[in-house]
Amino acid sequence: MESQALVIAAIGVLGIGAQWLAWRTGWPAIVLMLAAGFLAGPVAGEFGYRLIDPEGAFGDLLDPAIGIGVALILFEGGLSLDLRELRDSGSAVWRLATVGVAVGWALGAVAASEIAGLAWPVAVLFGGILIVTGPTVVIPLLRQANIQTRPSNILKWEGIVNDPTGALCAVIAYEYFRRINEFPDATLVDVVPPLIIAAILAGLIGYAAARAVAFVFPRGGIPEYLKVPVLFSTVIGVFVLTNQIEHEAGLVAVTVMGVTLANTDFTSLRSIHPFKENVAVLLVSGIFILLSASLTPSDLAYLDPREPVGQRFALFVLVLLFLVRPLTVLISLLGSRVPWNERLFVAWIAPRGIVLVAISGLFALRLADLGYGDGQVLTALSFAVVFATVVAHGFTVDIVARWLGVKGTSRPGLLIVGSTPWTIALAKEMQALKTPIMIVDASWQRLGAARREGLPFYHGEILNEATEHNLDLSPYQVLVAATDNEAYNALVCNEFAHEIGRDSVYQLGESRDENDRHSLPESIRGRALFESGFGVADVNERQQQGWVFRKTKLSDAFAFEDAQQKLPDSANMLLLVRGGGTLRFFTHAARPEPRAGDVIISFSPPQLKTPEGKAAKRAAKEAGRQKSEDNATRKPGGKPQPG
Repeated sequence: MESQALVIAAIGVLGIGAQWLAWRTGWPAIVLMLAAGFLAGPVAGEFGYRLIDPEGAFGDLLDPAIGIGVALILFEGGLSLDLRELRDSGSAVWRLATVGVAVGWALGAVAASEIAGLAWPVAVLFGGILIVTGPTVVIPLLRQANIQTRPSNILKWEGIVNDPTGALCAVIAYEYFRRINEFPDATLVDVVPPLIIAAILAGLIGYAAARAVAFVFPRGGIPEYLKVPVLFSTVIGVFVLTNQIEHEAGLVAVTVMGVTLANTDFTSLRSIHPFKENVAVLLVSGIFILLSASLTPSDLAYLDPREPVGQRFALFVLVLLFLVRPLTVLISLLGSRVPWNERLFVAWIAPRGIVLVAISGLFALRLADLGYGDGQVLTALSFAVVFATVVAHGFTVDIVARWLGVKGTSRPGLLIVGSTPWTIALAKEMQALKTPIMIVDASWQRLGAARREGLPFYHGEILNEATEHNLDLSPYQVLVAATDNEAYNALVCNEFAHEIGRDSVYQLGESRDENDRHSLPESIRGRALFESGFGVADVNERQQQGWVFRKTKLSDAFAFEDAQQKLPDSANMLLLVRGGGTLRFFTHAARPEPRAGDVIISFSPPQLKTPEGKAAKRAAKEAGRQKSEDNATRKPGGKPQPG
């Protein structure tokens, strides 16, 4: 019992540690997780102390635990698929999910037989498994490399759709060869139709389960604190139930269930996003550590490049990378409207992940039971494919994207909620520094100033779920909520904190009540802009007085202290922009460390000795006179009176 607890703890530490290291270094997380599993499993075993021995620790529970984990990962992936994304890429996805499956299966099987030297039944089964492209690997790579929308959507949808498809292809191959062993006269007609019917039935069960959840949750049938447990229990139940109909049909069911929920008017979906994403990270980390740690020295011997079998495997991986995948995509997209640079990018990116390894390990045992000795090498070969494709694609995705011109904006963007004179002025300054900006407001009238200045804007309610589908938020790593309503600003920051990051959502305003206490809890607010914590009324008042934003470039000869001396004493530092475009804000709780090359953005009063300063002063006086006249037309109750 204690050894099992140690194994679980080690899996958690290594998995999350690898994810953290990937975040710090920018390396593909899966490479680091595979390396951690290798070191803790077979490598440590060579020195007499195997830190993680999955088979010994979990025994017969290992396979079903991995199966359920893969099901939850596919369900979570399905929840991220919005059918509206197919407006520009639907035809390409459909081609890859039909023609691409057939071409990829055939080419993969031939390569596995002729180059890797696998027996034909084993090669056909492995060719089916090779269809999968690993959404757990593809999606983080695309996000990290900031790829343009259409090729990103094509690869994301292909990964999610082809995972259960590849599993079904493997099941079809296995069932056919199993029937051939029992009944030599069996044909494909005897095997394929029942499996297709089973897959359709599994998909219908997944669809029905999703519709039932979408019906019950909004009507108060499940209390809020039980919604996530009920949903995940339902996913596991659907997976296990449909697997009783046919092996691996459960993968189809949970994928359909996730896609259905994602495209249903399901108001509870947003509330489970943080939890489902955390579960996905934990499952991905744990499963990769388990699978790589389960390798044995005999498995690794197949990958030794000094041995003939290792050389055949290496050649097979090269053919898979440079021949099978490119031909599959180019044949599938022949005659499509997808530009050639995007086709070539999709043809190169196809990292494999958890599903490939998990399904290969499952069928390796079954093929061995049927008398196919080559089935035992599937686990080692699948790891070779995963490691080679992830390293090749993970470390080249950025280079290839730049070369083919499919890379999105590389500078971190700023999303501004609220169109006011202050935010318009800020947006103009940031745009001059080549920072991607977007102003969001629900009022078309308030957006008039943004339109006149030619600034990018979005007309809509930022908190509406439709905004997630109509506005691509991926280029924006920082959010500033600066409407005239402090409570609304806090709500926006709290809503987007889990997606953008709690340290990357900012708002104006730190108003206090008559007892000098914050009017809103700190836990639901964004980071307060300015070290002084200026509120909405503060910046509006200063804006009317003619305060302006100023840019100051720091250098080795002109340090931050020099910049402060050049500015008026009452100037307030707002943010600095690093050389690569990274934004760092001065807040009430933290101050970034300025250095040479940074551009400081300050909010400061006009320098009245200059012509611009005198004009600003006159404008401020005029604004004050108008405000006095407005006040004179009001009754004590504060409501405007007709003139």
